[in-house]
Amino acid sequence: MPSFVTHTVLNQVPPLEDYSLFDTDPALREAAAREGAGAWTGDLAAHGAWLGRAQTLAAGADANRCPPRLVAYDRAGHRIDHVDFHPAWQLLMSGIVARGLHSRAWAQPVPGAQVARAAAYLMQGQVEAGTLCPTTMTFAAVPLLQREPAGVVDYGGDWLPALYSREFDGADAPLAGKRGALIGMGLTEKQGGSDLRAVTTRATPLGAAGRGCAYQLVGHKWFFSVPQADAHLVLAQTNEGLSCFFVPRWIPGGLRNAVRIRRLKDKLGNHSNASAEVEFEDAWGVMVGEPGRGLAVLLEMAATTRLDCVLGSAALLRQALVQSLHHAGHRHAFGKPLLAQPLMRNVLGDLALEAEAAQALALRLARAVDERADAGARALARVGTPAAKLWVCKRAIAAVAECMEAWGGNGYVEEGPMPRLYRETPVNSIWEGSGNVMALDVLRALQREPEALPALEAEFAPASGQHREFDAALAQWRALLADPAQAEFQARRIACGLARLWQAALLIRHAPEPVARGFVGSRLGAAGGVFGELPAGIDVAAILARAWPAAAAC
Repeated sequence: MPSFVTHTVLNQVPPLEDYSLFDTDPALREAAAREGAGAWTGDLAAHGAWLGRAQTLAAGADANRCPPRLVAYDRAGHRIDHVDFHPAWQLLMSGIVARGLHSRAWAQPVPGAQVARAAAYLMQGQVEAGTLCPTTMTFAAVPLLQREPAGVVDYGGDWLPALYSREFDGADAPLAGKRGALIGMGLTEKQGGSDLRAVTTRATPLGAAGRGCAYQLVGHKWFFSVPQADAHLVLAQTNEGLSCFFVPRWIPGGLRNAVRIRRLKDKLGNHSNASAEVEFEDAWGVMVGEPGRGLAVLLEMAATTRLDCVLGSAALLRQALVQSLHHAGHRHAFGKPLLAQPLMRNVLGDLALEAEAAQALALRLARAVDERADAGARALARVGTPAAKLWVCKRAIAAVAECMEAWGGNGYVEEGPMPRLYRETPVNSIWEGSGNVMALDVLRALQREPEALPALEAEFAPASGQHREFDAALAQWRALLADPAQAEFQARRIACGLARLWQAALLIRHAPEPVARGFVGSRLGAAGGVFGELPAGIDVAAILARAWPAAAAC
């Protein structure tokens, strides 16, 4: 028997599992109800409980630890361009599809459906982010296909029922043999990036030309989202200009389409999800929308995906905060829990303000989508979505890094949750339009949407006159708009200022006073350079208890 014992394990934090992501988030519950999803409380609670199970959380880790792999040929040498996924991916996608996050709000467009879906998506993104990509692509494609008349492809009779299905079917097979379907997207090319007008892929009609007609595509895509999807919406040049095409994985007659996957991207994060480079070798596709209007069609789709980027970043920020609060509540240093240390409370309280503000703005935008029949609501979604994408996605990067630091060295180790959260965070700023693209899009919306500014002023008006810092920041923002000669140079200040003001207005109107006061004082007054610069007098105890009920014990 050994005569030595080097140590016993003390002061290590148990994993956070078997908890409800919905029940432990008062701000999310309130925002969902406030913005119109009160009837979905039961569904959201069940979803939050499923996501918090140890098995579901482990699947998120496994899907990223075992990324998809390309199987270009079968054993006999036939070209199959197949993408093989770990079973954990299948489990997570099955949960997403069963809850309808990919299409339900369009298939059953009742009041509050978009907000309920946004709240569920925000919880889903806390567990695993890669599976959000096929979810978002499909969700953004459905309203476009709903408008398409039957032609060579019968969307209403064949594709939409498969997209509405609540059964996930990952089989690589023609649509007729599947229980459900998903859609991907193919826009950017090597030479273009965000400049979609630089697309060189060419589409030639196989007979009659125009909407609903069949074309032959030759070209490449540098980023082909969800290469395993059952169909993709693709941008290509025609004689009439850039047009949008529906390119199925299997074409009529049961043949595999000539979309060749050259390689899967080796990405910084998002490891569970496949992104590819592809070549169209006389691939078969059908025009969607009017000839030469492809950019307009796909920019409409991008508006939907951009809101999901906001939700995805809010999700990562919320999960990083929760993990840090859990860690700080269990980890002791210098004689007491980290969560009881004054400076750590300042840092975590500051992060909690950021997380709640992100959620509040994201769900408010989801309500604008729900109310899109109203011109003012459409204008709010049009101008607010790019502003929120710029601000929330940028802030999440810094916030998640701060949460990792709260863990110390343990936060940098792959066995824990923080490295994966950190790697996931930058992509939402890049995909579907970078920060500069978003800032300039905010300017375009303010210039071209006459209802946008009045609608924003109506959002700000109920919060005015209650906090000196808010009123001063609003006046400064209006002054920026009054100088059109500097508008493009100042576009980020305008867009980020809009997002901060809207977040502040929502918190002033709806959040407890310590949250509103803390946010306004730290974001609209003398802006701090790093998290953890909350001024004296802020009720951090109330902020932390709201962010994580277990924090009230410290």
